[in-house]
Amino acid sequence: MTNLIKEERLKRNLTQTELAELVHVSRQTIFSIETNKYIPSVMLALKIAKVLGKKVDYLFYLTDED
Repeated sequence: MTNLIKEERLKRNLTQTELAELVHVSRQTIFSIETNKYIPSVMLALKIAKVLGKKVDYLFYLTDED
């Protein structure tokens, strides 16, 4: 699975820290999600999608390897 969190975050001029504060996680968690080292829970994915104004299935998607 991969995601578009970083691209959408930057479009909204949000830092990792700002996004983390908005969804109540650490900056390190946002970094780990953006670098595909951590797959968020459904609840966290929904919170991120809400903050970024996108649907979850737009932000997170499967690759051919999945």
